[in-house]
Amino acid sequence: MKLTVRRYGTILAIQTLLLIVDLSINTFSILIRKHNALMLIMFIIQDVCLILALAALLLTFFSTYVFQAGLVEMLYDRFRLSIIICMFYFILTTILHIWTLSVRWKDPTKHNWSSGLYVMYILQRLMSPYYYYYYKRASLRISDPGFYEDVQWVQGLHNSQIVQNTSI
Repeated sequence: MKLTVRRYGTILAIQTLLLIVDLSINTFSILIRKHNALMLIMFIIQDVCLILALAALLLTFFSTYVFQAGLVEMLYDRFRLSIIICMFYFILTTILHIWTLSVRWKDPTKHNWSSGLYVMYILQRLMSPYYYYYYKRASLRISDPGFYEDVQWVQGLHNSQIVQNTSI
């Protein structure tokens, strides 16, 4: 499937919007700490946005010529760190949401955070810039036309993979 400027622009705009929603909820969730139901809704929205962001990134991987030619390992090698960071950030965020809501649900005005919750909160907040950077980097790197066209380096990798598999 050929990557068009319009298609890529749309996908990139959606991915950027999902990152902005995540950043906004991280930034402003402290302002709604007295309203548990609203906080729950915001956390659900954030988790859904994280899932959609990862799905959008994976869909762009699946639509590449490299993936369709069977060179999944090459894509994985080039984008492994981004995928791992996305999944790790999602897990951290989900754990933080569950823990925060379970601690604060009965009395949202009482400050009853344990040291473990502080550590989780700081770890999630420190991880978020890395998530934003690597996610944005992957979404920009996947726009390389070489991933979407039948070019010589892809054919060379594909042929070497076939030779390697037949020699085993």
